[in-house]
Amino acid sequence: MIPPSSRSTVPSPGRLGLVEASAAANLSLLGWTDEDSTELLWSLSRSPDADLALRTLARLAEDLGDGWSELDARLRTDKSLRGRMFALAGSSSALGDHLVSEPDKWRLLTTCTESLPTADELRESMLASVGAVAEAGDDALGQVFRAELTGPKAIIALRTAYRDHLMILAAADLAATVENEPVVPYEVVGRQLSDLADAALTAALSVAVTVTFPDGPCSVRLAVIAMGKCGAQELNYVSDVDVVFVAEPSNSLATRMAGEMMRIGSSAFFEVDAALRPEGKQGELVRTLDSHLAYYQRWAKTWEFQALLKARAMTGDAELGQAYVDAVTPMVWVASEREDFVPEVQAMRRRVEEMVPAELREREIKLGRGSLRDVEFAVQLLQLVHGRADDSLHERGTVAALSALATGGYIGRDDAANLTASYEFLRLIEHRLQLQKLQRTHLLPPDDDDEAMRWLARAAHMRPDGNHDATGVLRQEIRRNAQRIRRLHARLFYRPLLESVARLDSDSLRLSSDSAIRQLSALGYSAPQNALGHLSALVGMGARKGRIQSLLLPTLLEWLGDTPDPDAGLLAYRRLSEEVAEQSWFLRLVRDEGPVAQRLMQVLGSSEYLRGVLVNAPEVIRLFADGSTGPKLLDVDPTETYGAILKSSARYDDPVRAVAAARSLRRYELARVASADILGLLEVPEVCRALSSVWAAVINAALDAAVRASVAERGGTAPASIAIIGMGRLGGGELGYGSDADVLFVCEPAEGADDSDAVKWANAIADRVRKLLGSPSQDPPLEVDTGLRPEGRNGPVVRTLSAYDAYYSQWAQPWEVQALLRAHQVAGDQDLGIRFLLMADRIRYPEGGVSEDAVREIRRIKARVDAERLPKGADPKTHTKLGRGGLADVEWTVQLLQLRHAHRIPALHNTSTLECLDAIGAAELMSPGDVDLLRQAWLTATKARNALVLVRGKPTDQLPAPGKVLSAVAQVAGWPSGDAGEFLDNYLRVTRRAKAVVERAFGS
Repeated sequence: MIPPSSRSTVPSPGRLGLVEASAAANLSLLGWTDEDSTELLWSLSRSPDADLALRTLARLAEDLGDGWSELDARLRTDKSLRGRMFALAGSSSALGDHLVSEPDKWRLLTTCTESLPTADELRESMLASVGAVAEAGDDALGQVFRAELTGPKAIIALRTAYRDHLMILAAADLAATVENEPVVPYEVVGRQLSDLADAALTAALSVAVTVTFPDGPCSVRLAVIAMGKCGAQELNYVSDVDVVFVAEPSNSLATRMAGEMMRIGSSAFFEVDAALRPEGKQGELVRTLDSHLAYYQRWAKTWEFQALLKARAMTGDAELGQAYVDAVTPMVWVASEREDFVPEVQAMRRRVEEMVPAELREREIKLGRGSLRDVEFAVQLLQLVHGRADDSLHERGTVAALSALATGGYIGRDDAANLTASYEFLRLIEHRLQLQKLQRTHLLPPDDDDEAMRWLARAAHMRPDGNHDATGVLRQEIRRNAQRIRRLHARLFYRPLLESVARLDSDSLRLSSDSAIRQLSALGYSAPQNALGHLSALVGMGARKGRIQSLLLPTLLEWLGDTPDPDAGLLAYRRLSEEVAEQSWFLRLVRDEGPVAQRLMQVLGSSEYLRGVLVNAPEVIRLFADGSTGPKLLDVDPTETYGAILKSSARYDDPVRAVAAARSLRRYELARVASADILGLLEVPEVCRALSSVWAAVINAALDAAVRASVAERGGTAPASIAIIGMGRLGGGELGYGSDADVLFVCEPAEGADDSDAVKWANAIADRVRKLLGSPSQDPPLEVDTGLRPEGRNGPVVRTLSAYDAYYSQWAQPWEVQALLRAHQVAGDQDLGIRFLLMADRIRYPEGGVSEDAVREIRRIKARVDAERLPKGADPKTHTKLGRGGLADVEWTVQLLQLRHAHRIPALHNTSTLECLDAIGAAELMSPGDVDLLRQAWLTATKARNALVLVRGKPTDQLPAPGKVLSAVAQVAGWPSGDAGEFLDNYLRVTRRAKAVVERAFGS
């Protein structure tokens, strides 16, 4: 801030930031107008308000008279004193006035060079100010003191002594703004202010004893309990001090003494508030210990136990005060077992915030959004819920509690560090605002009050950066810290784990063996001993990880208990935890990120398919968290995934590595889609489209890798272009989890290439693609099926486009024409693929439609399929593919209508079953009711078929008999309450009605 070239000359008032007209005269009065005063002047310019500081110093010089020369000499040589004096004078007009009122008190600012006074020194000083001594029979550390001064004299003496100590602390706290003095940590300031409050009320109580018992010894044992910030020893410069009184006996004398202490304290120091006592301001001011306990045991509300978290014996009868704290503390740590404890605390915070006028919420740093209360409520709620089983959380102070929560694994270290930093920053701002005029305030200056913001920025040690002046930096820091507090508050304060943990008994929280086995059996675990072994392994994962698992497991076990297979889910959670044991993000995510834990348990306890996939693709679990518009599982665009798979595989020349890269992303996408499906976040068509897209991408990647490798091996160029045509469900974009990929390979010789050589090369490529995709893997299989090619499995795997054209034009059987209805280009040379589809259009959508002979043949084949294709032992009512009203029934009906009418209805030129049904309805080929019945049957059967694969982990089309597996299928299929009976009844009803439509449509 000080230009080096300017240090040798006396700076003008304007350059020092002095704008008042009296500045020059005041500088002259102080004798600071020569070059010897340059360093003093530059120090003055760093004061938060240089004009205020100069004005205060001028007043001090006038009152000191000849004594000014001594102070002036000290200021020129003692940088520490200069920093404290200038910072105090420029930060607090109230403490500046106090200094000027007795100007020789500047010497007090030289006493805090080494250290601040101890609690005992503060108490001795405050007692000495009113001449207080221990009653006869008590030693110097006795419980009862009697003051020499009473009345107005006592109040003046107490106020003066209190302001002296406040001035000493503030000067040390502020000094770093002017000179390079050490910054006094927030916790030291809060503790010093609390110690000073204890000392002040000890002295006030000594006066109250003298007033209440003027002629004899004190006959009442009175303990004063500090609550709130004073109880936590994190007091502000200007704050109410909340107290509770305990007396033995609780009589009129005790009440008078307590009331007198409050009156004296409120007149001399700060507002002494006893509103946190039982029944609030309507309750008795003083109660016996037994009366307090009776109230808390029977009548106390949730907020009162939250307040007791900070209770501390501060003065008066030390033994009685400690007895009170010892008696109420156990009640605090079981309060979270009260019904609706967590929602009540959350509702209380919302009410506090709503009390702040809307126009002040952004300026209110104590109660508004992203304020001190957000931190305090979040920390206290976490303490109260988890402190039942962990004594290390029994801390009164917010910062100490944050540290304990982080050490215990209840919140992340980074979250704790960020909350602590933001909390201390806002407390610093609060302190500076209050010091200015020694007024109780928590309001930031209005945004348009640049001068006030400039003063606050300088008082808070803000320095300009490359983009903003100090005021801009302050505004930026206030906004950043408020946003950070609000974000972390929302994540911690509304964490779903809290309410669940609060409902559990203490045995469950500590996971004792006997109670754990009982709990596990009650929750539905069929092998509780095995489950207990998994719990032991999880808790034994290491000090911090084990503590976090201990925190999570009671709730996770409860959530798993609501799933179809909690035993398998717990085993999967253990495997997953061990797989990612070295990755810190996993447990942090499960603990901190909203619904992640509950969603993960639902998935692991429901799906054998996902239990395998997630262990190999754990990163997907990050998507279980909520984003700005909903679950992140829905933020992934299948089109982007398709491109990412191709891009990832293209990085490798080795086709095995290229396909492995594609498999990895496929695994990730399968885990994402299946998780979203189980959680009810995706509809059936969305699932099918996503699965079809990822299948097409992997096929494309395998084909591209095989071609690139072959060309590199051959040298030169490829002798043919290749396209892969999707058939069946792949062509229709309707793949399920257990579906194979039906495809056709088509090639076209390059210019000048021999047809036979081109086809031979293309066959080798097709064979390589199938082997690459079919290689052994822990992932769900990648089976490529070419059985729908011309002549079926007896025909060549690859043909040229012209060969396909010749075959279909001359020899195509009705079933082959029907199969072409689902043909769609999915991989390879796009131009070749489109030309294949244009050729296919002439076959599948012929002028005038297919012949009646072809229609009769389709009906004959369908009848044969119904009679012969159903697997042995399968139930025709519940086979999702070939059963009554199942997928085959619906799809054959739609395809028959396509064959008969697509030549005149372009909308039927579509490979999607559902979109064709829409076109059938629009063209009135069926009644709207029949179309809807077919659509519902197709969706119901597809959903059930997918759910079967998810539950069992392998392809299957047959719904099981009523029992555990069917219940799991019902739950995964999203059936309300997972009722297997209702699910099966609905399936049978929907498919029965669809079968009636099929019979009418196929017979007409």
